Amino acid sequence: MKRARLIYNPTAGREMVSKQLSRLLTKLEQAGYETSCYATPDRWAAAEEARQAAERKFDVVIAAGGDGTIHEVVNGLASYEQPPKLGILPAGTTNDLARALRLPRDIQDACDVITTGRSTSVDVGKFGDRYFINVAAAGRITEVTYEAPSRLKTVMGPLAYYAKAIEKLGTLHKPFPLRLKTAQGEWEAETLLFVVANSVSVGGFERLAPAANLSDGLLDVLVVPKTNMSDLLQLATLAMKGEHVRDSRVVYFQTDQIEVDTPETLKLNLDGEHGGELMGRFEILPHHLEIFCP
Repeated sequence: MKRARLIYNPTAGREMVSKQLSRLLTKLEQAGYETSCYATPDRWAAAEEARQAAERKFDVVIAAGGDGTIHEVVNGLASYEQPPKLGILPAGTTNDLARALRLPRDIQDACDVITTGRSTSVDVGKFGDRYFINVAAAGRITEVTYEAPSRLKTVMGPLAYYAKAIEKLGTLHKPFPLRLKTAQGEWEAETLLFVVANSVSVGGFERLAPAANLSDGLLDVLVVPKTNMSDLLQLATLAMKGEHVRDSRVVYFQTDQIEVDTPETLKLNLDGEHGGELMGRFEILPHHLEIFCP
C-alpha cells in the first residue's frame, strides 16, 4: 500500500483543513493510501516534516494550507533527487500556485485530484540554499505579504494584506538600486519592484507573468523601474489583465539564471515568505518535482 503524509497548517483559511480533516483522511484511505497527518505548530515545521517524510520514503506528501505552507514543504523535499510526489490542498489567503495549476478551490475537490493520480513534473527555483516554487520578489510592496500576521489573515482573509498595505503606504514607492546580470547581458537602474516568477499567478494577480510556464525550464523576470505612485497604480490596473508587460515602463524577460546585486539591505520574498536578503544567484531546476494536478 502506498503511504501519504498530510502536512497541514491548522490556522490556514479560517481553520478550513482542521474542520474537514476527517473527511480528507477517509477519502485518501479509500483511494488506497495509508495516510497519516501532521499539524504544523510553528513556522518552518512543515519543511522539517516534509524532509522526514522523504527520508522515510513516503510515496506522497500533501501540503494543506497557503503558499507559505507549500513553500516550506517544497524546501523540505527539493534537496532530494527522487522526492515523494507532492499534493496540494489550497487553504490559504491567495493560493497562487494552486491557481497556476488550476486546482479546485474546494479542498475536497482538490483531494480528488490527488486520488485520481494524474501528475506533472514542474520546475523549482533556487536562491542560495533556499528553494521557491512560485515566486521570488523584492521591493517595499512585497514585504506586505509576510508582514501581515497569520492570525489576522485567519480572521480577515485577503483584507489582512490590504490593511498592511495601507499601514506602509508612504514607503511603497521608495526605489532601490538594482543590478542584474544574465548570459544575455547586464542591466542597472533605480527600481520599485523586482520579480522572478515560475508561474503566471503572483500575489493574487493571475497574469503577472503571463508567459510563465511551470515546466519550461525558465524564470520570468519582471522589473518595474523607479516611477511615481500614479504610474504604479496604473501599471497595477494593467497587470490585472496581463497587459503591463507590453508597457514601456516595465522590463520583462526570461532566463534560466540571473545574478542580482544591490548595495542596499533589502528583504527577499520567497513564495510570500521572508527569504533573507536580496543578493546572489537565482536559478531554475527543470522538472524537479512531480505535482498532482487536474
